[in-house]
Amino acid sequence: MAVTVETIIKLPTKQKAYILVGILVAILGLYWYLVYRPKSAELTIITANLEKLQAELNESKTIAADLPKFKEEVARLNAELKKALMELPDKKEIPTLLTNISNLGTDAGLEFLRFKPLIEVPSGFYAKVPVEINVKGTFYSVATFFDKVSKLPRIVNIGEVVIGGAKEEGGKLVLTTSCLATTYRFIEGESGTK
Repeated sequence: MAVTVETIIKLPTKQKAYILVGILVAILGLYWYLVYRPKSAELTIITANLEKLQAELNESKTIAADLPKFKEEVARLNAELKKALMELPDKKEIPTLLTNISNLGTDAGLEFLRFKPLIEVPSGFYAKVPVEINVKGTFYSVATFFDKVSKLPRIVNIGEVVIGGAKEEGGKLVLTTSCLATTYRFIEGESGTK
């Protein structure tokens, strides 16, 4: 049996309504399956991407708002690094520094019995430069020498101090003092900072 327009027109109103509802449900089902569902999935993906981009934008805005603070911090850290590097002489400054240490001892009234630079010990971006020192003088002269060395603009550590051999000379108690003075030098090219 073929369904024609005339057959449908002759049907009772209730059946015409059912056919109309069936056609509408079929159209809505096709619309949902072919148009709405794919677009809904695409919208979900786009919404997720939008939220991700919004979060990145907010993070970037926060960083941009703090940029002057970060630039200040970088400038401060660079100044501290420059100051720290000033305390670490490079290789060409070591002889001058050692001469300055020797002159400080002489100025403090010490007689140098031994002033021997030892082998450098590399340690990362710097090297330890030890110097074996033996001097003769009063306790006050030794203390003055150590104090002057501590005030040098470069880092110089005095360690392994041994005081002994007390003798009276010219009405003064003269001591023999040995110590290890260690300075540090910046190793150029390995850190890329200087």
